[in-house]
Amino acid sequence: MQTRAIAHLDLDSFFVSVERLRDSRLNNKPVIVGGNSDRGVVAACSYETRLFGVRSAMPMKMARQLCPDAIILRGDFEAYSQYSSIVTNIMVDNAPVVEKASIDEFYLDMTGMEKFFGTWKFAQELRHKVIKETGLSISLGLSGNKTVSKMATNEAKPSGQLQIFQGQERDFLAPLSVSKIPLCGKVTTQTLRNMGINNIGVLSKMPLKMLEKTFGKLGNTLWERANGIDNSPLVPYHDPKSASKEITFEKDTTDVDFLRRVLIKLVEELCYDLRKSGFCACCVTVKIRYSNFDTFTKQLNIQMSASDMVMIKHVLDLFERLYEKRLLIRLVGIRFNKLVRGTEQLNLFDDGAKVAPLYNAMDSIRDRYGTNAIGRALNIDLNKRNPSLMQNNVS
Repeated sequence: MQTRAIAHLDLDSFFVSVERLRDSRLNNKPVIVGGNSDRGVVAACSYETRLFGVRSAMPMKMARQLCPDAIILRGDFEAYSQYSSIVTNIMVDNAPVVEKASIDEFYLDMTGMEKFFGTWKFAQELRHKVIKETGLSISLGLSGNKTVSKMATNEAKPSGQLQIFQGQERDFLAPLSVSKIPLCGKVTTQTLRNMGINNIGVLSKMPLKMLEKTFGKLGNTLWERANGIDNSPLVPYHDPKSASKEITFEKDTTDVDFLRRVLIKLVEELCYDLRKSGFCACCVTVKIRYSNFDTFTKQLNIQMSASDMVMIKHVLDLFERLYEKRLLIRLVGIRFNKLVRGTEQLNLFDDGAKVAPLYNAMDSIRDRYGTNAIGRALNIDLNKRNPSLMQNNVS
């Protein structure tokens, strides 16, 4: 049986790295990307801030307390997506099978390439190609499976590379903390520590039946990972099936006019993204999260479209049907589902056909100056309301 060769590449502190490319004054300084208000969370942080205990997903209020000198940036998810696309294209153009695990993380299946190129040499050259063409820092791990490669990358960070040869997996894993196993969350880690299991070497020697009795099916997976076993295949990179944007407000609101304008702005941004990528959507979903964290959604199947005018009508109709409680709203979001490649068929006598040239002109302006360079007049002062965090999700 042919030995697998799985590489894992992870962009180091990705959001911060992009910000530093855009502003070199941020180099070697503590930087946090995330919501500016106390209700915001840390989306990314530089290695300088991590020395103070700052971590991703940490409440911004706590991060400020740990590292009061940190430079806090709201972030530019459009720029992050653009850089991610550049790296993705490099991976897809050079590797036979690519799985894009997240905006900044990739798995490559290079099984069988050893006799042609030398897998380790090829992976190193690909890493250096990303660095040269983007200026971004990226780390590399290589082994026979996804789990060990990911953990090798984490040990090599920042801006390092590490190969784990076949047969050396257990020796590499043994001294590491159980918390470093990718699927080991806080609760599982604490349970293992309560059992006296602190490092992976001890976990690998535990009776399988005892782990299964404590953790169920997860116990078997934990034992396999601790012993360097992971037969999970790569999921090849594919076109997105949906695109979504949502905003969490700094202050909960019942201002319906403001909420409508936020939704319109999100529609404009999403439709621009669809047209730029050559997609149309066949389903629209609107989401509302109230101040008590109750969350509700409504969706509607539609004819394929990437038109602002069409989508705004559907989104506002869904919002009117969804917003029934008249309670304070914490978050609103939109998702376009069932994406298909192509452009919608416009009838010569429809309003959509008349505004198509306008969309082309607006998209050209956005391409050159950014998504906020042009939009509807009713949203000209929208940023003054200062949403605390915008999350861009594409899946």
